Amino acid sequence: MDVQIVGPGDQVLKIPDSGQLRLGPGLTTQSGYVTCQKSGILRQGKGGQTWIEGKQKRYIPAEGDLVVGSILDRMGENFVVDIGAPFNALLPQLSFEGATRRNRPNLHSGDIVHARVVSASRDMEPVLSCMDASGRAAGFGHLKEGISLTVGTATARKLLGAPMPLVLEELSKTAVPFELAVGMNGRVWVCALNIGHNIAIANAISKSETFTDPQLRAYVAKSLPRAAAPQ
Repeated sequence: MDVQIVGPGDQVLKIPDSGQLRLGPGLTTQSGYVTCQKSGILRQGKGGQTWIEGKQKRYIPAEGDLVVGSILDRMGENFVVDIGAPFNALLPQLSFEGATRRNRPNLHSGDIVHARVVSASRDMEPVLSCMDASGRAAGFGHLKEGISLTVGTATARKLLGAPMPLVLEELSKTAVPFELAVGMNGRVWVCALNIGHNIAIANAISKSETFTDPQLRAYVAKSLPRAAAPQ
């Protein structure tokens, strides 16, 4: 597929009469067309997801995005969450599976959460939920233990996309089991058996942004034990 470079004001496609269209960062609708708000590369994924991949350092939330954030405070009925966006996000205390007014999650400043963006506006705080559309946790919620790191938003989308990026392919060949949560906001959470493995996996993901393929393979092989070859 050819790479399409776009700029502010470009009309990238006509809004379809039917089907699903999910707009990500850098796009808006105007006069029946999807229009660019910034320069970058036009990307399209499964399920109608379309976005602009640019070099911006700050994440711009879009409805439906998966994010990893850090609890800052409580404010009324909400948790205040840092997701690296222009505004802190609001996470209602009742937007967790099984939460009630008498049984609310007990989160504290510094706790890490995996959530999805349920509403986003240029001039207001984005609102998050730790449930999927059917009200299930589905992997969202408080991410306990482990460590977090920050990568570029383009790298985050590669970690979430297909085919599997080289760094995850190489890490899957090691003898170290681990859990991973990746947010489109560039925050990544890693949890393995011990802090040494956490750091090695986090470093591999971070270095994947600048290392060549041979350098990355050598780093993972040196840093983590390899899985035994099948008999």
